[in-house]
Formats: sequence, structure tokens, C-alpha cells
Amino acid sequence: MPRSNDEAAEMLQEFADLLAISGGDPFKVRAYEKAASAVAGYPRDITNLDEKGLDAIPSVGTHLARKIADLLRTGSVEELDDLRARVPAGLRSLLDVPGLGPKRAHQVYSELGITSVAELLDALHEHRLQHLHGWGERSEENLAQAIRDAHLGGARIQLAIALGLAEEVLAVLSELPQVRRATYAGSLRRMCETVGDIDLLVASDESEPVMEAFCTVPLVSRVLVRGSTKSSILTTKGVQVDLRVVEPSAWGSALLYFTGSKAHNIHLRKMAVRAGEKLSEYGLFDAGSGRLIAAETEESVYAQLGLPWISPTIREDTGEVEAALSGKLPHLVQLGDIRGDLHTHTDLTDGVAKLEDMVGAAKARGYSYYAVTDHAPLLYMQRMTDEKALEQRHRIRELERSAGITLLHGTELNIQPDGSLDWDEDFLAGFDIVVASVHSAFRQSRDAMTARILRAVEHPAVNVIAHPTGRSIGRRAPIDADWDAIFRAAARTGTALEVNSSPDRLDLDGDLVRLARSAGVRLAVSTDAHAVPHLDNMRFGVATAQRGWAGPADVVNTWPLAKLRRFLDKHAQAHVRAG
Repeated sequence: MPRSNDEAAEMLQEFADLLAISGGDPFKVRAYEKAASAVAGYPRDITNLDEKGLDAIPSVGTHLARKIADLLRTGSVEELDDLRARVPAGLRSLLDVPGLGPKRAHQVYSELGITSVAELLDALHEHRLQHLHGWGERSEENLAQAIRDAHLGGARIQLAIALGLAEEVLAVLSELPQVRRATYAGSLRRMCETVGDIDLLVASDESEPVMEAFCTVPLVSRVLVRGSTKSSILTTKGVQVDLRVVEPSAWGSALLYFTGSKAHNIHLRKMAVRAGEKLSEYGLFDAGSGRLIAAETEESVYAQLGLPWISPTIREDTGEVEAALSGKLPHLVQLGDIRGDLHTHTDLTDGVAKLEDMVGAAKARGYSYYAVTDHAPLLYMQRMTDEKALEQRHRIRELERSAGITLLHGTELNIQPDGSLDWDEDFLAGFDIVVASVHSAFRQSRDAMTARILRAVEHPAVNVIAHPTGRSIGRRAPIDADWDAIFRAAARTGTALEVNSSPDRLDLDGDLVRLARSAGVRLAVSTDAHAVPHLDNMRFGVATAQRGWAGPADVVNTWPLAKLRRFLDKHAQAHVRAG
């Protein structure tokens, strides 16, 4: 566990950063920064200090001493939770951009409307930052270089950013008459949650025009390597992209090889050796004569090894080859299986789109049903009330008459540190779906956190535990809890666990999805959308569920509405189990 001094300093610095990025008083920001430094450097452990003792620490003072005392006593600070809720998650992510800083993050937000790392990278590519007050070409290039240096130093980028870059480059290459096939490979094709370099693969009989186009795409910052079959560029967004051009006749073996994982490929090569064959990116060959056996498609290579085609999302050598050999490969859930989204928000709380816009976008995606789950009162800055919830329910019922889609009125409850929830059971009974999640006090002990989540899982009104581990990729580690105990309780009570599709979360991750499935837990793959474009993130949640070997039967929002409604009635479930 971290020192109490370090936890308190981190809390104070987060206050400073969030105030700065949201345009707070500079003197107040500086006060928090000074207090954070003072607490971090204080020679004594502050664990057992009362408010008077904390007040005596230089640069702290009575007001901040009270916040530190709250943190030490409860594991959270209400004002900080409120501030987090007030600052959009995408905007908070700008704090992690090297060379930007909270003040300039606020500037690009307020003047250019940038609320995510992806939008910042786009602005850098389009040279829009240099026109801001206090910037210029040198400042813009320094920021771009800092991002590139961070990447070359080992930083990884989110799946969504990597996929967007790959698709942008592929769109250019696919237009070339010389290109027969083009796609992404590597960890991106396996839909890993973060990606280092982006691997692209093209099938063509003429590589030179392809390489020329690749090395001159508008995204290029620097050509790192240029060859006849392999080239590498560094993009203006700081990401390295590698391109390999292969003969069309070797497309399948090359795609298999460059998709990986390394462990999966090694397993296949060992199988080939045992059969007197040799497998490489050029094809599957007879080891004695050198005769080519298969290469043109992945399916043909797998078939010659005695295997069915294996989805890239499970090629991690964690049992997929054995399952394929025994005919027990899972039938993985697909994006087209999803019938609705069960966790979304509107501008009634912290969303940015109107109810009607979110519903219209859901209908346009072909969904059969759609849940609106705005925050409940205990996330105080959302200012939710009983009256607002009931008024929204009335609006939803009215809208449903003409929307052409079944609308579910839901809520996202806040699981308090002691496991208590917003609203009583009678009020919660009026919702079609109830989602509950942890939004604060992430550093409770393992026992306390487990008990906290179990209390929510076992609540008769709670249908789904959202973003269960509370992680934020690259920013906040998962909470420490006894997941085996939580999975057993979720399976017993008929409470689904969410695979949150936000690229910042992907929570549960693939490993926990697999463990949850093994325990008999049902899953809900939802977007947690706060704006219309966020609904497109469903693809990432589905891929993450696939990485956990989940099939359509495991995911409640692939079910027909009647079956879903029966699942959401936990009282009826309990009656069936008891009978």
C-alpha cells in the first residue's frame, strides 16, 4: 500500500490539476500544488495525525487539512469526487499528455473545444495549435516532439487511437490500383487494449507504388525506414507505423504470422515441425522437399495444420489451439449480435447530448432496445433529484411512442464506500434497469472493497455492476477485490457484470471476462456513452468480450427483449432459483 503522505499528496495534486484544466483560480491551484509538495516531503507519517496536526504541516492550512483528514478517514474526498464528475473524462486524459500541462490543456479545451487525446493529435496534425495565444510554430512542434519521444520511449496508445490511425492510412493505400488486399495486423488486429507500433499488411505484385504512397501520406512526420517490402514511418501523432508488402499468393501465411501473438505462432510452428512441415510468413512448406502446401489464406494454413480458423482476438496461446483441436472453440459474440446498449447518459447529468439525439442515434444503429441510465443523487455534482428522474421517465415513455425502438428507463447508482446506494428499494423498483458502479474511494482495502461490491451485487434492485474494476487505462489501476467471491455472488444473484466499451476503460478486461464466464456470470457489453459518437465504441467492448472467450449467450444485450426483461426482474429470477 502507498504511504498516507503519498496518497494525500496525490489527492492534492489532482485537485490542482483539475482546477487548472477547468479554468480555476490560479492562486488556488498554486495553493494545492504547494500543499501537495509539502505533504509528500513531510518527514513524519501523517496516518495518525488529526486535523490540528495536519494543519501544522507547512503550506497546508485548515481548509486543506480537513480534506486530508476526510481522505484518511473515509478513503475519498467529496469535493474531489464532485470535481472529477464536473470535468469530462476526455478532458482529464489531456493531463497525461507529455509537454502539455493543465493550463494549456484548459486553453485548447476552451478555445478549440478539444476534449480528448485523439482530438489533440488531430489538431497537431492540422497545425491548429500554433495560432493560439502564446503558442506559435515552435511551441506546437515541441509538443508534437514530446509526444513522439514519449512513444519512442515505450509509451503505448489506446486501441481506439491506434485503430483510427490504421484505418486512415489504409484508406489511402486501398485506393491504389496495385493493392489487392490491405489490413492491420499485430496487437491491433488482436484488439489488445493498448498498442505500441501499428503493423499494416498489403498484398500487391508491385510494391514500389505502395511504398511511395505510404511514405508520403499526409500523416507522415518522418520516414524511419524505406525498403522494397518494408517501410516504417513516424506519424504526426507520434505513432510508428510499419508496412509490409507481400505477394498475394502468400497473403494468408503473412497475415497469420504478423498478427501473432508470438506465443500463438510458436505453438503453430511446433505443430508444423511435428508433422514434418515448416511454417513461416511465406507459407506452410513440406520440410523435406520444400514444396509449398498452403499460404494464400489463413483458413488454408490452419486447415493444413488440422485446425479450424481461430479468431485473432483469442490468439494468445491460452488454450485456443487445444480448444480448436478438440472441436471446442467458443462461438464468439459479434458486433452484429448486439441488440441494444444498456448503459448511456444524456445532458440531464454529465452527458453532452439530448435524450432525443441519443435515442435517434441508437435507432439508426438498428438496436431493438436502448437504456438511458443517467447518474443518481449520490454523485452530487450531477444534481439529480427524484423529480428529475420521474420527469425523464415521463419523457422517455412519450418518446417511445414514436421512436420505433423500445426504451428502458434506468439509472446508474453510486456504490458508496460502505456499499450503500442512491434511493430506496421502492423508488428503484420503478426503473426498468438499475446499474451500479464505484466512482470514489478506489483505495479501500481488499476486504472492504469486496464487501462494498458484494453489497451492491446482492441488492435486489441492481441488475448490472458497471466498469467493475474502476480502472482507467494508463491513469488509474484496478481496485483490489476478491473477484472470485464477486463472480460467485453475481452468478448466484443474477447480476450481470459490465464490459465497458469506453477505450479508457475496457472493464472488465479479457482475462476477467474469461474468469467471470467460468463462474457462470452474465455480461452486459455497453458503451457508457456520454455523447452520440461514443455509441460507436461498442466495437471495442465486443472485442474485449471476445478476448475473454464470451459468446452471444453470455451477453444479456444480445438477447431478445422478452428474455432480457425476465433477466432484469431479479425477484422473478430468485423465485425460479428457489423453486
